[in-house]
Amino acid sequence: MPRGLQGTLALVWADPLGRVGLSLLGFTAVVAVLGPIIFPFDPKQVGSSAASILRPPTTEHWLGTDELGRDVFRATLEGARLSLFIGLLATAISVVVGAVVGIAAGYRLGLADTLLMRVTDFFLVLPALPLIIVLAALFGQSTLILVLVIGLTSWPGTARIVRSQVLTVRERQFILRIRSLGATGYRIVVSHILSNVLPLIFANTVLVIAGSILAEATLAFLGLGDPVHVSWGTMLHFAFETGATGRGAWWYVLPPGIGIVIVVLGFILAGHTLDRILNPRLRTR
Repeated sequence: MPRGLQGTLALVWADPLGRVGLSLLGFTAVVAVLGPIIFPFDPKQVGSSAASILRPPTTEHWLGTDELGRDVFRATLEGARLSLFIGLLATAISVVVGAVVGIAAGYRLGLADTLLMRVTDFFLVLPALPLIIVLAALFGQSTLILVLVIGLTSWPGTARIVRSQVLTVRERQFILRIRSLGATGYRIVVSHILSNVLPLIFANTVLVIAGSILAEATLAFLGLGDPVHVSWGTMLHFAFETGATGRGAWWYVLPPGIGIVIVVLGFILAGHTLDRILNPRLRTR
């Protein structure tokens, strides 16, 4: 990565949109890490009376209560941690699979490239959301299943992007000279090609995280999330299932919705800024 991680972050911070994105992500990270510690959420601690159900914000419950009389503010903080955890872990799986497939296809070419790209095309033409819904319904509702389903269905875009970059790098003069000196394919890929495509992978990863968080929220909203743990998506699911919007309980719907918007917007702004910084063609425009 040019100028190192610290220098790249400084360039992102110097950009107005990048500064907004990093600020949103920093705020979300602090909330997700420290929030549940300062304000722990107990899902078993339900309201003791009917009057505590869907109660509007008070000094005792800053964001009101849910359909079970639990504190919405504490649930929102707890949901931030799980939503980010699923998004980051699913993105790690997606990026690793996509990068391996893209590098292997772009460097090997021939039959390997044809087979890998046909598999990639197969996943690209399939409707993503229906496929994720079917897989999530087949394999059950748990955090691990959500991570695997999202991660193993969102890699084709990364594979295509990495392959196109590898095709360009492998034809450069320094790669041809290294190959003529007898370097093995493994050494060329690890020492030279990977270092040239890593900035592109890193910039794409930031954008993939936003998609993974949205995918988790969508699945959870449709009732395919982990029913045991609280995430922003499951909060929206139960809010609509219990008719919170029809009863005017805005405090139950807005916090998780705003949280999703903030974190996705932060990753998108930071990702596009990174893409401009790490892509020389975009940087010169």
